[in-house]
Amino acid sequence: MQPIYLDYNATTPIAPSVLEAMQPFLTKYYGNPSSDHSSGRATFHAIEDAREKVAGMLGATLDEIVFTSGGTESNNLAMLGTLRECLPESKGHLVISAIEHPAISAPARFLRQQGFQVTVCPCDSNGVVSAAAVQSCLREDTKLVSIMHANNEIGTVQPIRAIAEECRSRNILVHTDAAQSVGKIPTNVVELGVDLMSLAGHKFYAPKGVGALYIRRGVDVRPIQFGAGHESGLRPGTENVPYIIALGAAAQLASRGSNEVHNRLTRLRDKLMNLLRSRFGDDLVVHGEGADRLPNTLSASFPDIIGRDLLQSIPEICASVGSACHDGESVGSATLDAMQVSSAVARGTVRLSFGWPTSTEEIERAAELLIGGWEKLAL
Repeated sequence: MQPIYLDYNATTPIAPSVLEAMQPFLTKYYGNPSSDHSSGRATFHAIEDAREKVAGMLGATLDEIVFTSGGTESNNLAMLGTLRECLPESKGHLVISAIEHPAISAPARFLRQQGFQVTVCPCDSNGVVSAAAVQSCLREDTKLVSIMHANNEIGTVQPIRAIAEECRSRNILVHTDAAQSVGKIPTNVVELGVDLMSLAGHKFYAPKGVGALYIRRGVDVRPIQFGAGHESGLRPGTENVPYIIALGAAAQLASRGSNEVHNRLTRLRDKLMNLLRSRFGDDLVVHGEGADRLPNTLSASFPDIIGRDLLQSIPEICASVGSACHDGESVGSATLDAMQVSSAVARGTVRLSFGWPTSTEEIERAAELLIGGWEKLAL
């Protein structure tokens, strides 16, 4: 029997229509987009068509989209690129949250080493960074605020619009890492009021190795890599044409997302939670339960066991204990630490995330397996 895949926050499969869209650019249309001949022009126009699809998904314009290798590069370009104007004096202040992905917290540490001032804004017990908390961190010299749109571990959705409104009133740039939210909840950049937004293709049914950065027109972002003038001079290197085409196709799919898809994923999440609660009751701790969460994410702590041990005892389920982006070591969760979750509860945590292909039957089977696995470990 094929394993039940419940790790969509780590990565998604390539959607069939996305694979179909990219395949001709692996074999038939292979010209360099910078070449001034028919083969090059074909790939150039295909890239611009993909750019239009990504822009359409975000409510942006074509010239506001820069293609990258993924969410990490987008985040680095957004943060380092906006603060390069402060060098070499390094006079500037950055605000991030305590629940950020390493693709944000690591560049922030680098900037601190370069002399920038960095403030880490706390979250509440539900894993939400309030606009009031961000406001209390702002200073006269604050240049950039970077708060993720939705948390990758527990799925809590952050009040980005309210944060952006406060920052805009002070002429402070706002960046959001939207890797987890694209295709799951609305990510219209105008409605959110952000200046920069990062995307990762493999989180919404495109391949690994491609992403994009939205840069609001008029925002000064300077390159952090140097070479030829690709992507308006911000991302040098010959474009990864097949993957960019795939990103455009995935964006088109995400644009067609509806309340029906959102509601279906929410039902699956809540069904699994209720099936587990029928066995564990209030001993099952659901992280962020009191907050707005992604419809596909259930982060739950099982009593008296270690989450990693539970998953390793159930090979029929593919899931994780938290973020999949780590160096292989057994490390704690920065998000749960920021929420001040006890070590015992944190150790028992498992992240279960669903996608478009997930079925009700898989949810029911997963609940049986998780309960059975727990009983073997704990009883």
